Amino acid sequence: MMRTAIYPGTFDPVTLGHVDVVTRGLKIFDRIVVGVADNPNKGPLFDAETRFSMVRETFISEPKIEVARFSGLLVDLAHQYHAAAILRGLRAASDFEYEFQMATMNRRLDAQIETVFVMAREDYTFVSSRFIREISSMGGDVSALVPASVLPHLCGR
Repeated sequence: MMRTAIYPGTFDPVTLGHVDVVTRGLKIFDRIVVGVADNPNKGPLFDAETRFSMVRETFISEPKIEVARFSGLLVDLAHQYHAAAILRGLRAASDFEYEFQMATMNRRLDAQIETVFVMAREDYTFVSSRFIREISSMGGDVSALVPASVLPHLCGR
């Protein structure tokens, strides 16, 4: 049976840190579904369709990665794709408290779905979508921090 994990996020925009977590997750899972959350309450820079397109383009050549848009409960997305786990990346100890709360709530909603944490590579511990948006908006070069498919979207803003 294929082991599937869901890697959820807003991906506003997708970064090389996200790519690293997915790539490393493929060492553990047979398939990863990258779930692009449609959550307008977060006030994303890019609309859901654009974020979905950027993520899909980023992973287009990897057959073990599927990209899906979702709104609502993450466990519902996990059920839809028969996922055994939720994959999450941790950059620093400060991420752990929030991620632990989310993992505990998801386990409460469905105890059969595990949460697996992957530590960020040192090269990406400082990378966040928020920093990418801020640096890019001020004309800074973020090309070493995001997939090439993201740059035209950032430069167009």
